[in-house]
Amino acid sequence: MDHDLTGLRIAFLVHNSGVEQPELEQPWQDLQGAGATTTLIAPETGTVQAFTNDVEKADTFTAEVALADADPDAFDALVLPGGTTNADALRLEADAVAFVTSFTEAGKPVAAICHAPWLLVEADLVRGKKLTSYASLQTDVRNAGGSWVDEEAVVCAERGFTLVTSRDPDDLDAFVAAAAEVFAGSRD
Repeated sequence: MDHDLTGLRIAFLVHNSGVEQPELEQPWQDLQGAGATTTLIAPETGTVQAFTNDVEKADTFTAEVALADADPDAFDALVLPGGTTNADALRLEADAVAFVTSFTEAGKPVAAICHAPWLLVEADLVRGKKLTSYASLQTDVRNAGGSWVDEEAVVCAERGFTLVTSRDPDDLDAFVAAAAEVFAGSRD
């Protein structure tokens, strides 16, 4: 990775069950490898059960901070990994909606992949934005006022915050590269 993220604090927000493992693991490892400090946040501290292909149990991870205790001001950027049940559960959490909204109101960048834009739809944050997601979300995005496109990675700086989005695990390299570039540029 070409970007030095030393000193950046990046929050990863997931539900305690359902996150798509590659969409958590690769960005986590790559951003840490570029020097960022990463923190896993979930509704409850402790075990986060990851899945692959939304149905096969994979590894577990440890949420270090409970969502209700998470301070958006303590972070420079936010990553929202996907997973159908992960994203569906998070969008029902009022604290998750408030957390992501705090980032956007502060002008901090957000990166969301696969089904994660469901949380952005719920928070009314896609209106006027160009973005991508897993294909099944395109109607939800459009109905919420966003412009959905079928591209590997999309960066949109409209409405006062920069949003990085990608479609699915096949786009992880492009997603992480775009997120790292945006995150590195956010401190300029």
